[in-house]
Amino acid sequence: AAEPAHAGRVSAYEQAMRERSRLLAEAGAGADTGWLQALETSMAEKGIAVAWARREMLGRLAKFLEGNPNSEPWPFPSAEVTLAGGPEGWLDHGPALAAEDAFRARLAAERPIDAADGRTRTGPHRTDMRVRLIETGRDAEFCSTGEQKALMITLVLAHARMQAAAERRPVLLLDEIAAHLDANRRGALFDILCGLGAQVWMTGADPELFDGMRGRARFFRIADATVNEAE
Repeated sequence: AAEPAHAGRVSAYEQAMRERSRLLAEAGAGADTGWLQALETSMAEKGIAVAWARREMLGRLAKFLEGNPNSEPWPFPSAEVTLAGGPEGWLDHGPALAAEDAFRARLAAERPIDAADGRTRTGPHRTDMRVRLIETGRDAEFCSTGEQKALMITLVLAHARMQAAAERRPVLLLDEIAAHLDANRRGALFDILCGLGAQVWMTGADPELFDGMRGRARFFRIADATVNEAE
């Protein structure tokens, strides 16, 4: 969201990875070494740029994940987000060029394994985003369903607040968001959303859950494939 070139790098990386996989599948050990090296160089350059952008993004996002910068209590849990499984860790031990060299060397060394498996074992496509609930120290995968939903709202709001702070007004699409919250958190969420300066669409089957937005939002009712403005 903050790096316009990111999508193009991801696309170029995936294209080079597909071409390398095809070449290894068709030719195996007899594949054109020069062409493989060119593809792996492209993957290393684009892949490390992708990894770097992800790390930078999480660095900017971190301060918005830790609660409210203002004095009033924040109604949603604080979260810590990290990256694991990809080449991001190589960036901890040296400059990006060194990480590119390490990635390129790993790709070359894993050609036989990748040819046999029909997939690429190493790269940013293997990266997972891990979320931890700070209050309990538990990873999201071990949290309750309610905690997981609250963490998801934390992530969405953190990203929206980060965008708004950079004067990029986000558009939020929140399906059945009110049904997952108690009255206090629901009211707090509505206040936060109104303060973002964003365009927000919320859907739900129970109009009463959105009573806290009366006078602050437009209401629409969908019935028989028709959308009408509601009172």
